[in-house]
Amino acid sequence: MALMMSDVDRFEAARPRLAAIAYRLLGSSSEAEDAVQETFLRWQASDVARIEVPEAWLTKVLTNLCLNQLTSARARRETYVGRWLPEPLLAGDPMLGPADTAEQRESVSYAVLVLLERLAPKERAVYVLREAFDYPHREIAEILDITEAAAQQIYHRARKHVADGKVRTEVDEATARRIVEEFLAAATSGRTEPLVRLLTEDAVSVGDGGGKVPARAKAFEGAKAVATFLRGLFKPAAAKRAHVGGVPEIYATTANGGPAVLAVVEGRVVGITCLEVTAEGIAAVRSQVNPDKLVRATELWAATDHGEGPLHTL
Repeated sequence: MALMMSDVDRFEAARPRLAAIAYRLLGSSSEAEDAVQETFLRWQASDVARIEVPEAWLTKVLTNLCLNQLTSARARRETYVGRWLPEPLLAGDPMLGPADTAEQRESVSYAVLVLLERLAPKERAVYVLREAFDYPHREIAEILDITEAAAQQIYHRARKHVADGKVRTEVDEATARRIVEEFLAAATSGRTEPLVRLLTEDAVSVGDGGGKVPARAKAFEGAKAVATFLRGLFKPAAAKRAHVGGVPEIYATTANGGPAVLAVVEGRVVGITCLEVTAEGIAAVRSQVNPDKLVRATELWAATDHGEGPLHTL
């Protein structure tokens, strides 16, 4: 059924919100875009005149598409080469969605996206719709075809799972840059002691190379082990430059609202390292180096003013 221009406009008005929901549910910008596009195709094929509340209809279709995707993604990730991590998004990316409240900012933080991977698909959907988009339990129940009481129970269970992680510290852009500068100074000092002082005792470090870029599947655990690994990671080497096709320039940035280290080679983002900060120090260092998950970051980087230039080169 052909859509009228007003119906297309209505969908386009909803697209940013749908994309932000899908990204939080799937942890991948490309998968989120696919889900939004499939939602549009179903909107296009529907009898729009009979849909009483288009925004609710679109949200329901999108959410259930994402739930199906999450179910199949779990099977695919069992055969994924190495550790699977979500795709980080740089500051200014519209797919990050609303950031007006602490809950909204927390829901898209990289640490929480990692924790959301532990939830069952329906738990993740309820958490995202409630925490990030403030949907009433009644509407969530309608979207997921469950009772309102069930929606409340699932939400409280999901929220507890997420809260069981470390208590993260929210930082502003200036603080994030200072943290990254301190981290880089320690990581490039050639010594482990400065890094150990920045890390929590039970700090972890993990990377996602997707089988395309070397990345250790098993996490480094403990401040000393993480510091030793990072000292080597940030040591300049000809082999590293040959592997990435040039000299990596290192920038301080924010990804998913938190401090991050960005590695760029000739305008191409080759790595984003997200730092999870708690009151005790840096609790986790997660590096995304899978080139498939850095395409969107590269596109945004190309359209962004980089300010003072790189802090370091490797």
